[in-house]
Amino acid sequence: MIVDIMYINNNVYDVYESFALADIYCAAYRYRELAGLFTFRRIEPSKCFEKPQFSCFGAQQQHKKCRDSSAMCAKSRVPAPGTGGSSLCSEGRISLYCFVITAALVLIPSVPQILYGMVPQVWGAVLWGPFLYYALINMIIRFVLRNHDYQVAIRASFLGFAMAISVLVICFAPTEWQQFGVYGCFMSLFHYSEFLVIAFANPRTLSLDSFMLNHSVHYGLAAAASWIEFSLEVYFLPQFKRYGYIWLAGVVLCALGEVVRKAAIITAGRSFTHLVQNEKHSDHRLITSGIYAHCRHPSYVGWFWWSIGTQIVLLNPLCICIYTLVSWLFFHDRIYVEEYSLLNFFQSDYVRYQKRVPTGLPFIRGYLID
Repeated sequence: MIVDIMYINNNVYDVYESFALADIYCAAYRYRELAGLFTFRRIEPSKCFEKPQFSCFGAQQQHKKCRDSSAMCAKSRVPAPGTGGSSLCSEGRISLYCFVITAALVLIPSVPQILYGMVPQVWGAVLWGPFLYYALINMIIRFVLRNHDYQVAIRASFLGFAMAISVLVICFAPTEWQQFGVYGCFMSLFHYSEFLVIAFANPRTLSLDSFMLNHSVHYGLAAAASWIEFSLEVYFLPQFKRYGYIWLAGVVLCALGEVVRKAAIITAGRSFTHLVQNEKHSDHRLITSGIYAHCRHPSYVGWFWWSIGTQIVLLNPLCICIYTLVSWLFFHDRIYVEEYSLLNFFQSDYVRYQKRVPTGLPFIRGYLID
């Protein structure tokens, strides 16, 4: 089988509009799992609008060419020249609708109880009602959307549901559990806003991984550890979880960290990715304005303080210490590696930038050339 593959900024895109075998082609190229069955022919982006052909076990098939240079094939999501990421792409709009609608539909039935203390006549409605609405919403999403759009929608819907449940915990749970609802709000907002802001600022790198729900095993273990510590302390030391003025400091820290990180992503625009890059792309540029004029790694600064803030919200003394240490070690190593690449990309420009702007994280200097 002969397949045409287009390279854009080292990302692989098939040149046809969406069709059934496209995912197989991309997977085969990236992982070489089907190397014996596929022969790949590399073409330049300027040729993607020609009318390509490919042979599939002797059967000739023809696919439509892209009609306009301002619209790449559906799978690429590369903005037209000059448009940047100034508008929300289709995946971003789908996620926004699903997040907001799910959160609203789960919360609206509880509004009379929240505002006026009205108790539903149906036994257990406060408990099973939100889950029933969530199940119905997912059935509708499954009926309306397919493939990648469906995967985006169910993740956004899940985060909207988590947000709504967290609000209900704040409103109805005992005092010692209320901060867990606040924590849930920050967690759901963080993961959803990661996807939404990338969809706005740099849609060409947007993927399901942009939700960061599958960030890493270590990330999941850290979250689980904080839940376990919180639950044990609520059970054995409930009075310890009632110091509201302390966990409110965590709320402020989480909010500031979130704002700083999202400001960094928006300011960087196309230059921001979730992965450290080891090859300079044509649209890579050194960002030194806005929030980057005050610290070299504002996205890491925001995440660092946000992660610590979540544990202050939960009043988890052990996890506050562990999160602080582990986060510092993680960002110390990551910044060191990233700045090695940035020095290769921008050379003397980055050296001058290093000299006048700190990393933004305590006791982390990065990769310096003495």
